[in-house]
Amino acid sequence: MEKNEIVKLEAVERKIFTVRDVQVMLDSDLAELYGVETKILNQAVKRNKERFPDEFMFQLTTEENDCLRSHFVTSKGNKGGRRYLPYVFNEQGIAMLAGVLKSDIAVKISIKIINAFVAMRKFILSNGQLFQRLHEVEKKQLEHQIITDQKFEQVFKALESGDALPKQGIFFEGQVFDAYKFVSDLIRKAKKSIILIDNYVDDSVLTLFTKRKKGVSARIFTKVITKQLALDLKKHNEQYPEIIIQEFKDAHDRFLIIDNKDVYHFGASLKDLGKKMFAFSKFGKQALKILERL
Repeated sequence: MEKNEIVKLEAVERKIFTVRDVQVMLDSDLAELYGVETKILNQAVKRNKERFPDEFMFQLTTEENDCLRSHFVTSKGNKGGRRYLPYVFNEQGIAMLAGVLKSDIAVKISIKIINAFVAMRKFILSNGQLFQRLHEVEKKQLEHQIITDQKFEQVFKALESGDALPKQGIFFEGQVFDAYKFVSDLIRKAKKSIILIDNYVDDSVLTLFTKRKKGVSARIFTKVITKQLALDLKKHNEQYPEIIIQEFKDAHDRFLIIDNKDVYHFGASLKDLGKKMFAFSKFGKQALKILERL
């Protein structure tokens, strides 16, 4: 049975992806359909480079390749063992492949693939509005994932290496330990004093403050000192260096002040770190004005 007789239209359509707003297929998937090795296919393309301008094919970036691998089931040729990033071909590039591979099967398979592209375009046109909405949502999710992964990789590489702590960032719901570790490192950073302004404090915040260095003073301003908090503070101070807690009803946001010079703003109370998404940022020159007002 010839190769083109066993290639189903649906199987080809599942291998068509949208990258950079262009419908393309991976070199490894095409090689599998043509019955050749991926390196043989790409070698044939290199020997005929003039037939494959950038608008016919391009190489994926690392981010694009990672997104495809994490969101779609790709062929075996794209799951590892490659020393270079995959190439992708659009409809015109696939038509050119039939010529450079020089086989009757390649021509017939290329026709089958191009028919799949045509069927895909018809589907898109008939469901254009819905597809556009889904595509935009997916695109934003992928972009968000890429940006988020890159930002947090930078943040936590800095933390692991002992470099200066980040000045701003976002922690998402579920990142309980990551957020807890970040605040712990801020507290360990203090050399003289720590001041926390937070309307909602419990024993977990007192536990955080046990991470401060010896001789570093600690003071907390909170909206209400409940009986439970007063008891927790009493028990804490019997065992650990003293923390002073005072009522302060004039603040809405949370601030952590290190050594009377570094002011960090938090979108969540320290007792709720990682339970919901929140942002943090370090103030620059405005910190002096904040300290004066306080």
